[in-house]
Amino acid sequence: MRLRDSRVLITGASSGIGAATARAMAGAGARLVLAGRDRRRLDAVAAETRGHPVTADLATGAAELAAVAEPVDVLVGNAGVGWAGPLTRMPDEAIERLIAVNLTAHILLTRLLLPGMVARGRGHIVFVASIAGAVGVREEAVYSATKAGLIVFAEGLRHELSEIGVSVVLPGVVDTPFFDRRGAPYARRRPEPIPAERVARAIVSAVERDLAESYVPGWLRLPARLRGAAPEVFRILVRRLG
Repeated sequence: MRLRDSRVLITGASSGIGAATARAMAGAGARLVLAGRDRRRLDAVAAETRGHPVTADLATGAAELAAVAEPVDVLVGNAGVGWAGPLTRMPDEAIERLIAVNLTAHILLTRLLLPGMVARGRGHIVFVASIAGAVGVREEAVYSATKAGLIVFAEGLRHELSEIGVSVVLPGVVDTPFFDRRGAPYARRRPEPIPAERVARAIVSAVERDLAESYVPGWLRLPARLRGAAPEVFRILVRRLG
């Protein structure tokens, strides 16, 4: 799909992958609606990309955001929150917020924006999932479940829609403030975090080339495929390698 002059809504646009995607989309000539909770950072990204900032908490304001953003040619469902630790210690409100922001809000936004895309006969939806949604990650079970939900939701939509493109991008570890906000920094030496700009390029490419699924970096496709084809072998390797 051509991005020049397309109206693009990006959720979670105030920092990280969302801000990098805003810059990449602006570079491709798109007109942007930028949604996020941090107004100061959102305004800065909007000034840089000539986007229209909309302060919104997706946990409660998906319908209001859709009403303000219409008409939308491209939805980039990027907003997400995390929480790390044993499930038995996870507060109820943290579970509810992860599901609301990471999954439910983007399902609602899609349902609200899709009729306009269908009526115009063009559009594209991109969900920023995670490798965690493809393989499951220890002490991030709820986060993994929300991202897995996005992946399967996207697959179902692909079977349902003919004129509207649906993509899912699955990043690995990305150098963003996400880990500080989830309450536990990234402590492993490998794999090294990749720049948010690399994910942003994959998102732009997914829209322009109508790609169903993109792993960033590409080698992450291997563990995801192994998890699907030989789950017991995958679990043995995870236990040995950590």
